[in-house]
Amino acid sequence: MSTPLYEIHNLRQSYEKGRPNLDIAELSIDAGCVTGVVGPNGGGKSTLLKVLAFLIPASGEIIFDGRPAAGREREIRREVTYLLQESYLLKRSVFENVAYGLRLRGAEKRLIDTRVRESLEAVGLAPEEFASRPWYRLSGGEVQRVALAARLALRPKALLLDEPTANVDEASAQLVMEAAVRASREYGAAVIVSTHDTAWLYEIASNVVSLYGGRVAGTGAENIFRGGWRREGGFMTRPFAGGQALFAWPGASARAAVLSPSDITVSSEIPPFAENMNVLRGVVSQLTLERASGAVLLSADVSGSVVKARLSAEDTARLALLPSSEVYLYLSYSNHRWL
Repeated sequence: MSTPLYEIHNLRQSYEKGRPNLDIAELSIDAGCVTGVVGPNGGGKSTLLKVLAFLIPASGEIIFDGRPAAGREREIRREVTYLLQESYLLKRSVFENVAYGLRLRGAEKRLIDTRVRESLEAVGLAPEEFASRPWYRLSGGEVQRVALAARLALRPKALLLDEPTANVDEASAQLVMEAAVRASREYGAAVIVSTHDTAWLYEIASNVVSLYGGRVAGTGAENIFRGGWRREGGFMTRPFAGGQALFAWPGASARAAVLSPSDITVSSEIPPFAENMNVLRGVVSQLTLERASGAVLLSADVSGSVVKARLSAEDTARLALLPSSEVYLYLSYSNHRWL
């Protein structure tokens, strides 16, 4: 059973006065697992990773590895490493880039040689070919893989990845993702990934945290419908392109509605009419095996918006669902939370 590496209580972070960039009451992140962080741009994903890397201050309490982090930030930074979306290398060889952090920590030459070799192999770069190569003879994807190898060499307790595959070629992206998963499985790192590549994330993550407006909107593959809500009679409605609309009972706030994929029923035929129920017509765009739940996560294109539903493998087979299948999504007016 996994144990928490991070425990967060009443975390607030703000660069300027006013509404905080982060406002998280409770959050736990397990050691030895992959945790995804998803949400719209500006939702607080990068800020959360920087707080977890102890690169920026925040109020509240963070417990790291069973002990309060306050006063131990310098010590903890040796156990945490952070990979940016666009990484930069030192102006030296690949070997020296990967070895740099180990040298700062006073590692012996034998350990450095071993770790550099293992880390380059982990990201798909043959040491005999790449170790002596200078930084300027690397492609963008190779730069990102070397930067990740430098972090893997440190065997951190927490590996934080901020959009690690956003600007690299497909082959490099796959190798980066595979190396990150191995880091959690082989030496127990808590791998925390912010990415828009949600299909991959849902396949490998033990937990997924959805952020919206700096707050935790939910865990797992939440649907977050923001903008466009208006009151019509006793309902709130959100129109889609093409004439479809989502109806919901009103609440104290109407900035965004969160719907769980588990509360959406999928049918291959138009369901019979039922009062206070939405029926949305869509086309399956993706089917993903969700590691955290063991279920199939269906993504459907509903008039240009993606709506996710969760169903069993048996129901997926029974409905003969495939990408491009037409489906009907059935959900109650009350199957939502307002943010």
